[in-house]
Amino acid sequence: MGAIVSCMDARTRAQIVAAAAQSAREGRLVVLPTDTLYGIGADAFNNEAVAALLAAKRRGPDHPVPVLVGSWDTLAGLVDSMSETARTLVEAFWPGGLSLVVRQAPSLPWNLGDTHGTVMVRMPNHPVAVQLLREVGPMAVSSANLHGHQPPTTAGEAQRQLGDAVDTYLDAGRATVGRPSTIVDLTADTPTILREGAVSAEEIAEVLGLPTARLRAPEPGGAA
Repeated sequence: MGAIVSCMDARTRAQIVAAAAQSAREGRLVVLPTDTLYGIGADAFNNEAVAALLAAKRRGPDHPVPVLVGSWDTLAGLVDSMSETARTLVEAFWPGGLSLVVRQAPSLPWNLGDTHGTVMVRMPNHPVAVQLLREVGPMAVSSANLHGHQPPTTAGEAQRQLGDAVDTYLDAGRATVGRPSTIVDLTADTPTILREGAVSAEEIAEVLGLPTARLRAPEPGGAA
């Protein structure tokens, strides 16, 4: 079973994260803490590692893997173009619990699943996650649970679900937010909230200067 390694001591954290980063660069899976939940991560540009991530979660490519980044600047290299709406949301909520679905740059040599030319990107508000991401680069990261099971808020909960499918479990205590990020789709003319989580619809609406109702996706079977 993959080892749980504590990152709680600031004196040893850099060395521990560096070892986990090396493991990720070599194609192995790492569980990492974020502000929202614990995630299972792989080098986003290692397609075999991303496939192993999906297999560890018992999930197919029809559920593509999001990408976490360690800085605002990284986003610009991953998207087809940076809209003013994207810039506004990044400046307001990153690092933090907001994921953005954007059109990806067409030249990227990755395979995150059936993305249809899009990618979901977030910068987490957690020092261990950010340090790891800055050493590895963009990482494909999904909640560290088996598909259909409860997403974990601790490294131990993740280990009980994923076991030896993961090389290293980085433990930084309980996730402070404890619920998933909010997802906003920016691939159409009007932003749409696909999932409301750590950031409220009202907060997003205020930043964008739009009515909250306009941002929410229509209910299934509702008016077009």
